[in-house]
Amino acid sequence: MLETVHSFIEYLDKKKKLTKNTLDSYQHDICAFLQYAAKEGVDPLTAEQKNLESYFSFLQKAGRANSTVCRELASLKNFYAYLLESGKVGSNPTLGIHLPKVEKKLPQVLSPGEMERLLEQPVPSDLKGIRDKAMLELLYATGIRVTELLELDINEVNLEIGFIHCEKTGTDRIIPFGKLCTEALTAYVQKARPLLAATPGEQALFLNLSGQRMSRQGFWKLLKQYAKEAGIEKSITPHTLRHSFAAHLLENGADLHSVQSMLGHADVSTTQIYVHLVNSKLQEVYAKAHPRA
Repeated sequence: MLETVHSFIEYLDKKKKLTKNTLDSYQHDICAFLQYAAKEGVDPLTAEQKNLESYFSFLQKAGRANSTVCRELASLKNFYAYLLESGKVGSNPTLGIHLPKVEKKLPQVLSPGEMERLLEQPVPSDLKGIRDKAMLELLYATGIRVTELLELDINEVNLEIGFIHCEKTGTDRIIPFGKLCTEALTAYVQKARPLLAATPGEQALFLNLSGQRMSRQGFWKLLKQYAKEAGIEKSITPHTLRHSFAAHLLENGADLHSVQSMLGHADVSTTQIYVHLVNSKLQEVYAKAHPRA
């Protein structure tokens, strides 16, 4: 059965072009069900709706968050759809299962002032400071995912025109960046990166102090440190900069479909949450400022 799971993951990778994190989530969710089925003596290929319902009931009783359980249902729905299309099962036992809808929480964003303070923290007086300044500026300037940031190669950045070509994580797109980001990136590419590169042929854009491609853990650590130094009390992650990028664009009049394109969202409904965020902020401002609110 594991061979079938691997085939499904390969199918998602080639046909759907999903990110590595998403593929890992699919594999984790499916393997968790397979382990449960083995313990219960259920053959996944002949499993019925009641078997799947028992599994999700088990997850809920174990204290899994509704969002996690809903994600696992989505993973198994897609897996069984693949099995049905491949002729390995006669029906999809997940189709009749409906879990409570998960209320979407509005994403955490930084205010423009907080964002400004964060970007001011790296001091470009040494290799690390120059690199960190460029990474933070690029992340906020383009709204790319941290995985996309760290997987960028040097030839995917155009400093003359001011754009990056992002194609490794499921969505092939061109994203522009502005003057301040161009200045930070140019300083890094010309002054710091040549000294950081361990080998002449290194393709990775952002390198750690050992000359290797920067890791997610390394970036997470420096972001937390700079947020602390900036006096930001919010609990932020690399994705907070992506959320802030989208919210700030919409606040300043960008149209929804342009933001969707830059973020690489397949469906505009995914981008729509930022409209709710902006509207929520406007309502809050109105309530505080209008004398008859």
